[in-house]
Order: sequence, then structure tokens, then C-alpha cells
Amino acid sequence: MQKLSYEEFRRIVMDLSVPDEKLGAYLMADPFYKGSGFNPRFVPDPSMVDITMEDLELESALGFGNAICRWRRQRRFKDKIEAGDRRPVLVSEGDSWWQFPFLIKDVIDHLGDDYLIWSLGAAGDTAANMTGANSEYMRGLDRWADRARAFLFSAAGNDIIGEDLTGRPVLEHLLKPYQAGKSPEWHIEPVAFDATMRKLLEAYQKTVSTIRGDRRFLELPILIHGYDYPYPFPYGDDDNRDPSYAASDEWLGAPFAGKGFPAGAFRRAILIVMLDRLYAMLHQVASADPSGRTFVVDARGSLPHRDDWADEIHGTSDGFEKVAERFRKALISAL
Repeated sequence: MQKLSYEEFRRIVMDLSVPDEKLGAYLMADPFYKGSGFNPRFVPDPSMVDITMEDLELESALGFGNAICRWRRQRRFKDKIEAGDRRPVLVSEGDSWWQFPFLIKDVIDHLGDDYLIWSLGAAGDTAANMTGANSEYMRGLDRWADRARAFLFSAAGNDIIGEDLTGRPVLEHLLKPYQAGKSPEWHIEPVAFDATMRKLLEAYQKTVSTIRGDRRFLELPILIHGYDYPYPFPYGDDDNRDPSYAASDEWLGAPFAGKGFPAGAFRRAILIVMLDRLYAMLHQVASADPSGRTFVVDARGSLPHRDDWADEIHGTSDGFEKVAERFRKALISAL
């Protein structure tokens, strides 16, 4: 690819006709950013963009990631509405499965081929933040109330495999130290995991009850999901996943190793138990909705192979297309 001037790079950032994936080819992980890989940040790649160190530091300060990606999505949405696009409108709120900036075509990107989506997602977001005092989803639903046909909610992932307030992986608190001969279930710390599930249950119930509390949305379809079974790094001697935006074992492998777990299938078996319990909780949320219009989209098995995963917790662009197909089927049924 041809190296761009810095001015040309800034022009294509503002050009909504340029696909995010093309823009991503000119980006690299932000070397000045000291935050988590859960919220990846990027800057222009000097090998692809003719940029000074001063401008590179400026790009870092601006936080090239969630904010720019969201702006581009929402601007495209408005342009299509103004142009008379009559496709069904969805409102989405969620984490990095709903918005992974630039480098991966995420689930919402794929669904955007069929629907107009007002996207409020952000990589690294937690259920507590999405449903707290500054939650945005009701403002989004209110803004597009005359067109909104469904609400898509993706939360819980960062609450289980994210970071606590001290910056330590939450998974460390949810695991007992490894003991050979004990079952996967035994290795889950019951008090900590049950407390996490209660908080998530409360967050999801609050979301559903808040939406149903507005008479305009009494029967609005709400679609939720509990992810798929990931492959902690390393999974096999030939596991060459090496994301530019995070350490290969940042989310799962490192906390498992810290507790003494051998690499491989046993780690994954524990995550399968955790995610199955998450799905059981989500079905509890759906069954409690009097309207019967909250739907659990089962994404388990949509990313069955290690190579379907770009890293430990995110699908590849092709992998996320498989997840999007599950949602397409659910939306066709719900709408």
C-alpha cells in the first residue's frame, strides 16, 4: 500500500466512504497508551503514514479508538437516515463484541449490511457502566423511538474477564489455585463468582425493566447473548495468535498461569462452565420479562475453532460474521 501524507491520513479519517478496515491498515497500537487492551487505542503507523513525532503524540492524546469509531458509525447512520434509507433501525449498547475499533469487523459491522444501527458500544465497557447513572441506551431509544425495531445488548464479558479497580484481571478472583484431579467446577471460587452473577443479573434486570417502563417500548424486542467458548492462550504448541493491541495471554492465559493451571483444554473447560452459568442467568432474565420479548441469542458454538478467534476473547472478522448470522436469524423471528 502507498504511504500516505499525514494530511491525507486525516482526510480519510473524516471520509465516511472509506471502510474502517481500510483505515485500520494505516494504524498501529498506541505506544504511548498505558491503559488496558480491553480498550485498544491506535495511532497512525509511521511506516504507512508520513508523520512527525509531535503529530504522533497528538494522535495519542486524542485517543484514536472508541470515540472516532463511534463518531464514524453514527455519522454514517445519520447520513443514511437523511438520504431516506428505510431499513429497520436497531439501537445497540455493548462491549468490544459490538465495537472493536478498526482492526476487526465486529458483530455490529456485519449486521450493518442489513440494518441501520445506532451504535452506543465501546470496547472495554462493563455492565455496571452501561446500566449506571450515565447510561446512554434510553437516550438512544428515545431519540429513534419512531424507527427503533429492536435493542441489542452485549454485556458481562468484561465483568468476568476484565480488570478490577486495581487493574488486576477479574478472573484471578474467580479462580481457586489449580489442584490436579479436581473438576473444572471445583476450581471456580463460588462466593466470588456468585457475587459476580448477582451483579450481572441486577444489571440486566435493570436494563429490561427500564426499557419496559417506557410505554413506547413495552414490546420492543431486546436481544442479549452470553458469548462463545474462548480458547485461552496458548492453546496448542502451534498457537500463533499475536494481537498488536494486547499481550497474547493478557485476558485469560496470564491469570490461569498465575493460578498454576496447565495450558490447554482444562482451562477452556472452566470457561465453558462459567459461560454456561452466564447463559442460565440470561434465560432467567428473559423468562422474567412479562412481554416475552426478551430473547437470548445463543452464540455458543458459533466460533468453534481456535482460528475463529483473533485473540483470546474476540473473534476474527470472519468469526464475528458467524455470530452476526445468529443474530440475523433471531431478528427475523423477533421482528
